[in-house]
Amino acid sequence: MLSKQEIYTFRDTSRILLRAKEFVCLRPHPGLRAYIANYNITFPTKELLSAGITTIPSACATLTIEQDNGGISITLDGPTTKPYIELFAGTEEKQLVSIEFKPAGLYALTGISQNELLDQSIEFETVYPKLSRLISEALEKARSITGLANSLDFLFLKNMYGAYHPQLNPTLQSIVDSAGNVAVKSLSDDIHYSERQLNRIFKEQVGVSAKSFSRLIRVNKSFRLLKKPPKSLSFVSDIMGFHDLSHFIRDFKSVCGVTPQEYRNNMSDFYINTTKF
Repeated sequence: MLSKQEIYTFRDTSRILLRAKEFVCLRPHPGLRAYIANYNITFPTKELLSAGITTIPSACATLTIEQDNGGISITLDGPTTKPYIELFAGTEEKQLVSIEFKPAGLYALTGISQNELLDQSIEFETVYPKLSRLISEALEKARSITGLANSLDFLFLKNMYGAYHPQLNPTLQSIVDSAGNVAVKSLSDDIHYSERQLNRIFKEQVGVSAKSFSRLIRVNKSFRLLKKPPKSLSFVSDIMGFHDLSHFIRDFKSVCGVTPQEYRNNMSDFYINTTKF
């Protein structure tokens, strides 16, 4: 297992997205950044192990690798549309490595229809046994965070299934750039596809329809503004293009399970990854 001291001695600043006393969040290889948001290497504290954290849905998949004295397990959480509480069982004698994918990133890696994995939590070995074994071996052999990150880069680059649909990336970007405030008809017209064709691509490669993805993006984008206390809920609602405050509160709660004010009052209990979009 890696040493927690590695967090402080890791010096490749071009890779570091965020670093704290119990984790370091790293960029993947440039050739993977269209598909993978980050590698997050965590050494859980007693507080983290006992509390758990609520992850906000984003239609993105995550691989979580747990290693302790009992061995290694790899769990795949498919694209999410519902919040879920992640509990960390065990003791501090463990490390967690999570690979957080961007929208459709897991499809590019596996070629598996993402709609089949929607809101599912399963053993990665049942989906991709070869890569699961190779990741386990890489973690067992790693002697440094640098070595582990480089090994993950190599494995994902070598075993990538292939790029997603050529029209998907510009459509995803249009949704993200507009913070989810773009009509599906406008998106389909831009690429000369029918709405039905576009939604078929989205459901297969992202996991949800274009409209559902837009809704998730709009709520996810609102989190950044909610973290700024001087901004009122009405201000956030207006900036994010909701019809009115009640519409904002209703949509937010349906996606996150709590109201915007409840989130603001308990922000440390929630996890959102802003590097995915």
